[in-house]
Amino acid sequence: MSDDPEPSGQYVQSLARGLSVIRAFGPDRPSMTLSEIADVTGLTRATARRFLLTLMELGYVRAGGRLFALTPRVLELGFSYLSGLALPEIVAPHLEQLSRTLNESASASVLDDGDIVYIARVPARRIMTVSITVGTRFPAHATSMGRVLLAGLDEGDLERYLRSISRDALTEKTVTDAAALRDTLDEVRRQGWALVDQELEQGLRSIAAPLHGADGRVVAAINVSTSTSTASLERISDDYRPAILDTAAEISAALRRY
Repeated sequence: MSDDPEPSGQYVQSLARGLSVIRAFGPDRPSMTLSEIADVTGLTRATARRFLLTLMELGYVRAGGRLFALTPRVLELGFSYLSGLALPEIVAPHLEQLSRTLNESASASVLDDGDIVYIARVPARRIMTVSITVGTRFPAHATSMGRVLLAGLDEGDLERYLRSISRDALTEKTVTDAAALRDTLDEVRRQGWALVDQELEQGLRSIAAPLHGADGRVVAAINVSTSTSTASLERISDDYRPAILDTAAEISAALRRY
């Protein structure tokens, strides 16, 4: 590709070629045939095929018929930077304002296999039996942030999640059936937010919204959590929902500017 740097004595050509395959995809080329990838990267078909097969084995590329496309796993390549610096820095002041506005705990997380992983949190008070800090993990299927993150997956990755990830019942309300969860995620995708009522822990309610990166993909989620004794479902929908959607829109706009 024309914008590659000039090779130096420490240059690893195979790594550069593999990255060129990933970089070949973009908004105007979300999926391509082998011949198209070879043409864009300047690689031979045989070389491009080897790199594609390697990337498929690693989970960064998927194939559908003659077409190849990136999977959301490529976001891991950027999460190391975003999670270490940019994303939490961008999210933090917005979460602080949201927490002050609603007097509730506010958090942000990303998806890692079948779990959400907290990358930022502003606690208002202790409402769970476990302490939540940056790095805390919870099963995605039982959380509001997990629901919006799962709803942001493409069909192939969602299907793999539904087939392969264990979904335990954490309370009597936890949705574990694959078909029922898929229906729920379809609704989340349509409405753009998720409300979970006592599926992760008895007495805990939360509402979440997705954060979108510059390419429009869901890269993270934010939520507000509360207790059943503090907020009714009606109050969460009427008062919390507009606030968290506005905050998610502000953060997504900031991510696009970054």
